[in-house]
Amino acid sequence: MDISRRIVLHFPPRVTGQPVVYHLAKDFDLTFNILKASITPGEEGLLIMELSGDQGNYDKGIEYLTEAGVKIQSLSQDVIRDEARCTHCGACINLCPTIAFSLEPKTRIVLFDHNKCIVCGLCVKACPPRAMRVYF
Repeated sequence: MDISRRIVLHFPPRVTGQPVVYHLAKDFDLTFNILKASITPGEEGLLIMELSGDQGNYDKGIEYLTEAGVKIQSLSQDVIRDEARCTHCGACINLCPTIAFSLEPKTRIVLFDHNKCIVCGLCVKACPPRAMRVYF
């Protein structure tokens, strides 16, 4: 059975120079989509990714990460938009790091692509009518 999950990986400094994600793909036949990364060799690193594959391989990949010293956090939160409150002011567009928001040129309506969202919360803080919120 195939699964797909969004996870946050926290790398200790000793692991940031290692090809950890490569091994997830090569050794465990997992597909990954990097949503956000901040990794510098020799320093702590952060990687937000969507990881997909067979449930058994996924479990083995997570075990490999844990044994390598990577802390794993499930991204079980979502950002949702209250369409009734949204005024399409565009305050969210320029600050979104993954470009999950865009402006429809003809209608000037702000579009929200939930699949690009990494739940950083910047849009929630910036939204004047409070139409954006984090859902647990």
